[in-house]
Amino acid sequence: MKYEDIPLINNIDAHNFELAVDGVVSFIDYKQKGDKIYLIHTEVPQEMEGHGIAAALVEKTFIYLEQHNLKIIPLCVYIVAFLKRHPEWSRLLAVHD
Repeated sequence: MKYEDIPLINNIDAHNFELAVDGVVSFIDYKQKGDKIYLIHTEVPQEMEGHGIAAALVEKTFIYLEQHNLKIIPLCVYIVAFLKRHPEWSRLLAVHD
């Protein structure tokens, strides 16, 4: 994975998982309800697009969520597409009640 040396930041106040590359912050906007994380929107600034940052951000977020025993509800189209390309992460999907 590219960017493995850059730490993921859980900005709890902003409800964002953030990855800062060369001083530019990309983020996933989320809401948490209990042990479920609703992943709402992924944003990479235009000048940083095409460098694999979004994929690294999603992967780091998934690792973080798995380490914290949290389940995901993907609402972001990028994350839905990522899950189709990487079905091994479907283990994190929340079971619908």
